[in-house]
Amino acid sequence: MSDTSFIENDERRALRDAVAAMASNYGQDYYLEKARAGQHTDELWNEAGKLGFIGVNLPEEYGGGGAGMYELSLVMEEMSANGCALLMMVVSPAINGTIISKFGTDEQKKRWIPGIADGSLTMAFAITEPDAGSNSHKITTTARRDGSDWILKGQKTFISGIDQAQAVLVVGRSEDAKTGNLRPALFVIPTDTPGLTYTPIEMELVSPERQFQVFLDDVRLPADALVGSEDAAIAQLFAGLNPERIMGAASAVGMGRFAIGKAVDYVNTRQVWKTPIGAHQGLSHPLAANHIEIQLAKLMMQKAATLYDAGDDFGAAEAANMAKYAAGEASTRAVDQAVQSLGGNGLTKEYGIAAAITSSRLARIAPVSREMILNFVAQTSLGLPRSY
Repeated sequence: MSDTSFIENDERRALRDAVAAMASNYGQDYYLEKARAGQHTDELWNEAGKLGFIGVNLPEEYGGGGAGMYELSLVMEEMSANGCALLMMVVSPAINGTIISKFGTDEQKKRWIPGIADGSLTMAFAITEPDAGSNSHKITTTARRDGSDWILKGQKTFISGIDQAQAVLVVGRSEDAKTGNLRPALFVIPTDTPGLTYTPIEMELVSPERQFQVFLDDVRLPADALVGSEDAAIAQLFAGLNPERIMGAASAVGMGRFAIGKAVDYVNTRQVWKTPIGAHQGLSHPLAANHIEIQLAKLMMQKAATLYDAGDDFGAAEAANMAKYAAGEASTRAVDQAVQSLGGNGLTKEYGIAAAITSSRLARIAPVSREMILNFVAQTSLGLPRSY
């Protein structure tokens, strides 16, 4: 397979078609119904796992598909474009699956990756803290040794889907890090471990995957809960962040496509004067601009995934951040224009686009804010000085 061309080969097109076909059987109605009932999308998640979509990027020897981030982002995009983006796709296979595949012991890989790959096990990811958002150097969750065990103490916030996860990858730091520099250590914690509790954060997002505050009160872990080296964990942590940004871009690209599709269907049939309202340039031009912006963001996302799969971590970081920024901006504009194109119907439950208004904002905030991406590009791409 050629990974250097921006024209997708037959294998990738077939995967795209298969994911779209599966996701369309569920669609936005299913997704919103589950979300509003406080339920999880278990049927969709399980089918995606059985078909090999969730673990398409993970090593074949541990039950994955043996492909890369390009394929996983493709899965995410098509699910999102069909109105059922699953946030845990970003977390479980993209961040956690990548980190454990690259840095875990053979035993850890055998224990966790097959379940992540087939969807039978979902793993949450916990890095953000109340006083450590974008500045991960301020993480205060501490890990101290007690014999061969580890004891974790701290608090995390905005942790997605831990209520539907069997384990969580927690970013802590060594308690003896006297220099003040970040020395993160990564731990896999089964969610039924004593001392680990969580409470929901009430959100205005209509999503089946909820957000939580997580509390770690002297959680005792065996030595093999540590993933990789406690000293080299900064590199291990960042290995999961490029995939996170690529998947964030994929979700936003899919949402933009979904919104534009809804608007186009409506303005092609809604007739107020002599022709359908889609003939009016006040509607056709903004939708055309939305389509252009989404396609440009998608191209950068595909570049980022291609660079990442080729092992160019530095090149992938720049492209992944740019893709995430472009997709977030384009998606938010596309959703806004879709609502405007439908007029009053854009705010009804029946037409199914109003719920995307708050969801589309997520793409400009998480997993990294547009402002922090602009900081990164200013400093890394343009060589400008830091302000912080």
